[in-house]
This record gives sequence, C-alpha cells and structure tokens, in this order.
Amino acid sequence: MEIRKRVLTTLNHRQPDKIPYNINFTLAAREKMVKYYNDPEFDKKLGNCFCKLSTEPDGAWQEIKPDIWRDQFGVHWDRSVDKDIGVVCNTAITAETFDEFVFPNPNDPSRYAAYSKIIKDNPHGLYFSSIGFSLFERAWTLTGMENLLMYMITDPDFVHRLMDKILDFNLRIIERACSFDIDIMHFGDDWGQQNGLIMGADMWREYIKPRVKKMYGLARSKDKFVSIHSCGKIDEIFPDLIECGLNIFNPFQPEVIDVAKMKETFGQSL
Repeated sequence: MEIRKRVLTTLNHRQPDKIPYNINFTLAAREKMVKYYNDPEFDKKLGNCFCKLSTEPDGAWQEIKPDIWRDQFGVHWDRSVDKDIGVVCNTAITAETFDEFVFPNPNDPSRYAAYSKIIKDNPHGLYFSSIGFSLFERAWTLTGMENLLMYMITDPDFVHRLMDKILDFNLRIIERACSFDIDIMHFGDDWGQQNGLIMGADMWREYIKPRVKKMYGLARSKDKFVSIHSCGKIDEIFPDLIECGLNIFNPFQPEVIDVAKMKETFGQSL
C-alpha cells in the first residue's frame, strides 16, 4: 500500500496494511542521530508518512543578538537553552497598545512559494499545511502567559478582540493554503497541562472554541482533514473538538490520557 493511500485509509476509519507514522526530532536529537549514522539525511530513510508545508514567510525568524530570535510577530525568543523553540522574553502587546499593533501579512507570497513544486515533485506524498501557535499560544506569546490568563478574567473584551484578530489572520492563511493540493490542515495550540486545561473548560469554551470552530470549519469546507497538536490532558473537550470538525489529535500522552479508553470512546471520530 502506498504511503498516501495508507494514511487516507486510516483517516477514513478503514484498516490499513500497517499503522502510518511520522518520526520527528529536536535539533539536539537530530544532531546525535546524524553523528551516530554519519548521515545528514538519515531521516529521509525513516519511511515517514507525512510531508509538512510551512505557512511561515521568508525571514520569519531573525537572530537579533546571540541566542535571541525575533519571530514574524515581533516576539523575542531566548534560545540559549531550548534551541528548538525557546522562551518568550518580551511583551509585544498589552491591552493599551493592542490597537497600534500591526500583524504580519497573511498573504505574503513567500509563505506558499514552495508548495506547488514540492507537491509536483512528489505527487504521491501526503501533505499537511501547518499553522503553529495558532490561537491561544499566539495570544499568550504576544501578551505573556500570566498576563493573558489575567486578561481572561479582568478584561474579556480585550481578549475577544485579540483572539478575533488572530482568527482573521489564520482564516486568511487557511484559505490560501487550502487552495493547494494538500490533504490536511494542521494547527498547533497547547491548551493542556498534566492535570487538565490551562485555562479551564469554561474559558476554553468562551474564548477558544468559537474560533477553532471557524478555523476547522473553513478547512473542512475545502475538503481537507483537520489536525491539532495540544500537549497535556485535554480529553474533557474531545466532544467539543469533534463537534468543531476535528479529525486528528496529537499527542495522546499515556501518562495523563487513557489511550485505550479514548480509542473506545472516540475512535469512530478521531
């Protein structure tokens, strides 16, 4: 069975010849693997089933001083320890400065410049376009995590306006990305910690659910599968996510989620 057919068979809840998989590495782990195998392209031999297409523009990340990187939104990341992502070390937006903040251009052609050639060169691949830090994460990286959680209580109007601005940005990217021959629209947005949702289910349903429903709905209207990455224990909102149109959830952390129970309960939908 070809990789593409294997994945689509699985996503349509039929039995494939074997389970599709995708193995990724942190920068540190990848460097160790390259050294161990003496092969800088070892990962091309792993048989990974998914091909990721970024939605970031050229120059999305710039090192402004040693180990400090600025992303396309003007958020500064300290990568002196964590080389993959880093730690936010500035405050890009407050409730008082929000109206002055200029978002990056979601229609920047460089975001999608490589899509057509990559897909043409490997027509049998299974492609997903990815928006990292898609909603909650984008909001807290701009304001600061503690600030955002406090704003959710003290200034809900600001949070709704911020989330709507992020939503509009995302919808424009989804619209453009889904015009290509991709299979999946993927969103990264960590909502969970080890014992539940960071903001709690009520606030998740107030601030996040209505907007992910629009994002997922747009992708589904383009006949794309919808995938989400969220760390932590968030199984209490699986029914909400399925209602919003989710097809794929990653990761099922066995330390905090009963994977067998999730398969039994939600296996017909996820």
